[in-house]
Amino acid sequence: MSAFQDFPRVTPFLWFDSNAAEAVDFYVSIFRNSRRLDESRIVEDSHVPPGSVLIVAFELEGQKFTAINGGPAFKFSEAVSFVVRCDSQQEVDHYWSKLTAGGRG
Repeated sequence: MSAFQDFPRVTPFLWFDSNAAEAVDFYVSIFRNSRRLDESRIVEDSHVPPGSVLIVAFELEGQKFTAINGGPAFKFSEAVSFVVRCDSQQEVDHYWSKLTAGGRG
């Protein structure tokens, strides 16, 4: 069973170009009571070698995070995204309609 399944409903996501694993190792080395939980590797992709780390689940002082190697499309910044874990399409539709109501791009 993947550690990602045990994540809270809302999880902060940190976007990296290609160094998510190194960043997670750095964060975990600084905070006590912190650890890597799981990782997902690329099976096949035309731009990235197979076996490269795609996602790393980790915990800092009890707070769960996910780091993703999203490539150079968006550069690393101080911005944080939140992922909402949903168990059904109905949940996705509910959150999508509520969170996008009246929003701006």
